[in-house]
Amino acid sequence: MVNIQNLNKAFGRNQVLDNLSLEIDQKGVTAILGPNGSGKTTLIKSILGMVIPDKGAITINGKDIKKDVLYRENLDYLPQIADFPDNLKVKELIKMIKDLRNKPARDETLIRFFGLGPFLDKKFNTLSGGTRQKVNLVLAFMFDSPLIILDEPSSGLDPVSLIRLKEWINREKAQGKIILVTSHIMSFVEEIAENIAFLLDGKIYFNGSLSELKIKTGREDLEHAIAALLLENDHPALVYHES
Repeated sequence: MVNIQNLNKAFGRNQVLDNLSLEIDQKGVTAILGPNGSGKTTLIKSILGMVIPDKGAITINGKDIKKDVLYRENLDYLPQIADFPDNLKVKELIKMIKDLRNKPARDETLIRFFGLGPFLDKKFNTLSGGTRQKVNLVLAFMFDSPLIILDEPSSGLDPVSLIRLKEWINREKAQGKIILVTSHIMSFVEEIAENIAFLLDGKIYFNGSLSELKIKTGREDLEHAIAALLLENDHPALVYHES
């Protein structure tokens, strides 16, 4: 369970998180959505320990992350942009991450699942964007952790790889994991997510199930439901984008 209480973070005069509280105890996928500048990235980085909040607390399974740095051993993260040494071969990169984490890994299963076998001997800087993302996915899912954070996981994927990603996410859900996802593709979110946390100006404006959001806004699909939330709050982002 992820429990966030009264989180505040400012960068200079810019208040990015404004007394934000959010509790995620539902198994399955919770999509963290919001327009540009809403605070999604700062919230995710705070959970990861990459940003230190000015005030507030984050607990995972009842433990304050400030006092329990080992919580990261049970967390997997897929960054929006994979930034790895260009001269490493794919198989060298996978081995390096395995050695750093020193945990049982299921890399061989994932390599087969995402079709990465032909690319193992290729250097990272020779790969297409979509293949880089598949490497990123293998690294993110490799350690079978109970909490997974995926930042734009579908970015650059071809249709077949996107189907496989959704299949793998469903496998993880079936194991009772908590998965946090950001994405600007609302059709993708609608297929995989049970719950929605919608941020606006550093605050939570909606936290509940996808069906509850549709009922609240009177809209039949997620894209129009999100647009309705923006209009309801007189937000200038009339066209929805993900940061």
